Amino acid sequence: MNRFRILSMLVLLLGGQALAAPLAYVSNEKSGTVSVIDTGSGAVLRQIAAGKRPRGIAADLAGTRLFVTDAASNALLVIDTANGALLRTIALGKSPEGVSASADGRYVAVAVEESNSVTLIDARSGEVLADMPVRGKNPEHAVFSPDARWLLVSAEEAEQVDVIDVAARKQSGSIAVGLRPRGMGFSADGTRAYVACELANAVYVLDMQALKTLARIPAGRNANGIAVHPDGSRVFVSNGIDGSVMAIDTATNAVVATIAVGKRPWNMALTPDGARLYVANGRSNSVSVIDTAAAVKQADIAVGELPWGVVIR
Repeated sequence: MNRFRILSMLVLLLGGQALAAPLAYVSNEKSGTVSVIDTGSGAVLRQIAAGKRPRGIAADLAGTRLFVTDAASNALLVIDTANGALLRTIALGKSPEGVSASADGRYVAVAVEESNSVTLIDARSGEVLADMPVRGKNPEHAVFSPDARWLLVSAEEAEQVDVIDVAARKQSGSIAVGLRPRGMGFSADGTRAYVACELANAVYVLDMQALKTLARIPAGRNANGIAVHPDGSRVFVSNGIDGSVMAIDTATNAVVATIAVGKRPWNMALTPDGARLYVANGRSNSVSVIDTAAAVKQADIAVGELPWGVVIR
């Protein structure tokens, strides 16, 4: 029996009430939708309208609101997850991409390509607090550290990640990495960051206390997405040309598994317990689900066209 079916049949009861499995939200850039996946059963529950070119996607801690960048309207869309209603549209610069929500629930940050900047937004009110220029050209991702002290910014035309001091609301430095940094992720304690560099075919390990590079780990061709296991033991990197995901042991910085997925795997997200990894396959119009303990692909789930990002709540 399919593992998803088994999981969906196992109902955990607390006080007589079932615990719902988290939901995976996948932004589909060409379809103009967000696919909603039940991570317990693997079923696509519905499609949410999300502008014309949704790319970056994040969510608040409660999972009640999605923050989605729409490159067609140059806006951040705030969407109610309960009913798919558009709650707010926040104007941005041209070609917004990656979006990140701070763990304390205060901020949302958006990387804006054509202005070479990161826009900082009050997550509750929707007020634009600052538009912060960065050194890298065509920034793609802006990711908060767990304590929301820093934003790391990757850009298509760069050989560094830029570091924004969130309190000061400006760039405070940069850390040298490989050519074209893409996806980034932090360890749970915030002491390490991991950066996939697409044209270097490598993952760079950063010391966030010293703000320097500690190691370079060879990856696959066109390394791009990053996901860090909650317990810090593994980092996962997607390889766009190879159609694979690699698991890296953080104690040794060695690749310990390579898992075949769909075409042009891109951004990824882990379930809260770290048991499963959801990988957006941009050219396969699917999401691959990986069992992280066994390092095997469990399933491919059809979503919309050109899936870009994934968030799980």
